[in-house]
Amino acid sequence: MCPDDADGGVLSPTTEPAADAATRAPARGADAAVPVRDGLFSAEAPPRLLGGRCGSCASHHFPRADTCPYCSSQDVAPVALSAEGELWAWTAVTAAPPGYRGEVPYGFGVVELPEGLRVVARLTEADPGRLHAGQAMRLVVVPLHADEAGQTVTTFAFAPAPAGAAGGDGT
Repeated sequence: MCPDDADGGVLSPTTEPAADAATRAPARGADAAVPVRDGLFSAEAPPRLLGGRCGSCASHHFPRADTCPYCSSQDVAPVALSAEGELWAWTAVTAAPPGYRGEVPYGFGVVELPEGLRVVARLTEADPGRLHAGQAMRLVVVPLHADEAGQTVTTFAFAPAPAGAAGGDGT
């Protein structure tokens, strides 16, 4: 689904984001990949963040919720958000937060999507000197750590888009 689709990226009413098959690995063996949390993103190509769009105020939000965080309406449709955006703010995390089992350092920042929504997310680029305001970013799915069963836990992150990508110069 693309934001340009006639339905505005709205997911089927029968699709339950928390149970969306695209966010879960079909197998649960040691080599299976599982999302850090069901319903946050689809892992199919291209990956998409799974959010909501309010039918009353037309605002988008992430993560998806049944109630609009802006106007409290319960008229919220699940949507697949844009996979591209522009970098708005960034930093590097050089010391692991308590309970974190992934690699450090890693980038952390705010990416503004075409829907006007700013998403706080992990960045694949850990060197702040290689990032700049307005830089084109693209959503990717990356490994985070291995869980107790040996499965790879994946999460979403934004990576600098290739040069010439829409929304910035990609440098």
